[in-house]
Amino acid sequence: MNDNNEQKKSSKGESFLKGTLILTVAGVVVKVIGSLNWIFVSRILGGEGIGLYQMAFPIYFFALSVSTAGVPVAISIITAERVALKDIFGAKRIFKISMSLMLVTGLIFTALTYFGAQWLIDWHFIRDPRAYWSVVALAPAIFFVTLLASSRGYLQGWQRMTPTAVSQIVEQIFRVITMILFASLFLPWGLDFAAAGASLGAFAGAVTGLLVLVYFHWKLEKDIKAEYGSDIKPLSEGEQSSTWTIIKRIFALSLPVSAASIMLPVVSNLDLAIVPQRLEVAGYSVNEATELFGYLTGMAVPLVNLATILTASLAVSLVPAISKARALGDKKLVFSQTASGVRISNFVCFPAFVIVFVLATPISTLIYNAPGAGPAVLVSSVSIVLLGLHQVSTAVLQGLGHPSIPMINMIIAAGFKVALNWSLTAIPYLGIMGAAWATAADMGVAAIINMYFIHRYIGYRIEVLQLLKTVFAAAIMAVSVYGFYNWTMAQLGSNVLSTFGSVPVGCLVYLVVLLMIGGMLEEDIARIPMIGSYSIRFLRKIGVFKTVEND
Repeated sequence: MNDNNEQKKSSKGESFLKGTLILTVAGVVVKVIGSLNWIFVSRILGGEGIGLYQMAFPIYFFALSVSTAGVPVAISIITAERVALKDIFGAKRIFKISMSLMLVTGLIFTALTYFGAQWLIDWHFIRDPRAYWSVVALAPAIFFVTLLASSRGYLQGWQRMTPTAVSQIVEQIFRVITMILFASLFLPWGLDFAAAGASLGAFAGAVTGLLVLVYFHWKLEKDIKAEYGSDIKPLSEGEQSSTWTIIKRIFALSLPVSAASIMLPVVSNLDLAIVPQRLEVAGYSVNEATELFGYLTGMAVPLVNLATILTASLAVSLVPAISKARALGDKKLVFSQTASGVRISNFVCFPAFVIVFVLATPISTLIYNAPGAGPAVLVSSVSIVLLGLHQVSTAVLQGLGHPSIPMINMIIAAGFKVALNWSLTAIPYLGIMGAAWATAADMGVAAIINMYFIHRYIGYRIEVLQLLKTVFAAAIMAVSVYGFYNWTMAQLGSNVLSTFGSVPVGCLVYLVVLLMIGGMLEEDIARIPMIGSYSIRFLRKIGVFKTVEND
């Protein structure tokens, strides 16, 4: 009996990590393509051109967040409920209603962005008027991305993750091709038009991603016909809800999530309004402030996001996993999944932090051909650990049925960020590093408050000993990365070889040290899809883990 229970729990853990793996693989591919894109685009546009693009992007991101407003999450929840009840007619009806809703909101916010671009310039919300064409170029993408998000939500409600993964990859490929192509074509007309050309990538990506999902919707329809027949009828009258009731339910589910999502572009827009202005106060010209802003938002921040791909995917998988465990009343499983999520976050984020911190300038030079971005990248590396913890803790609270708490915590953290942006960025010797410290504080404050509430609800607190082991292994890794980079630079004189060589060496040292001091738990390794069981057997053979007879 106990064996059966353990098997069930193991399969649940494995299932949520399989979901994490699918999303992570897709995320890695997307981010790698995106990183390669920024290498080329940064070389075409330079720091100043990237700055113009990044001044427009928060506007687009905000409009997109408001227009989608957490609806995809709500769609996936309601669709999953209908499918569980075998109400296929109801699931399809949810999709039709939600898509109609998203069609309207997409059109509205596309129009507002397009016609509001000049107003944003006139009111000096966007400090550099050259960013106008980038805002205009991004406007049409809002409509298609809104439909794209809704479509993904519906397919996820059917527990189909592949469509999301494939559409993300295709979307990114076409986005990148368009960005590089049009940035190059429009460059002779000036940086403002080149940045606008790069902005057209969002439109191209959204359209192609949507076309991919059309195929998966067709495939889903075929599977529905095969399983349920072509004559799909509604359940009893009492089970059917009015269109207005469904719309109200969608908004009721989406608003807490949307409020938290909207905070991200709100904070980005606050950066846009404050950072360049305060850099000017620190003594920089408008062009210099734009360039430094590009270093932070277009170079440092993407590296932070790249480093937290796995934790972002982990967060997506944790929400339904913890929600299901909570619904079943399995408190032990809720606790173990929370603990596992935090451990995995720390396990991944600390070595990522070390790599970006120690190799800040070499990475900036290698990837962006912008050694001047080094200081911003160095300080931003601190955000990696804090962002990973924030992502996981937010997911846990959402899974526990408290989505409003992360939103409130983000508002509180944003207040800290605004205050620090205003004060630190204007200090001449800090400059853009002050803004980077403000971003790290933003993530840290939100994560800490999240963890407080998690402790209140389930009694979980960070395993201090486990954390110290991770920090120790990361410190040894930092020494090895620093030493190996400097040694190879002295021997070879190649930044490319030294940087690429330092990363695997550092990671190997980190893993070895962590295994030697017992910083990796067998249960976490065992849950890794495909390779977990093989890794355990190997580690038992070499004596890292004890062989258990009755496991």
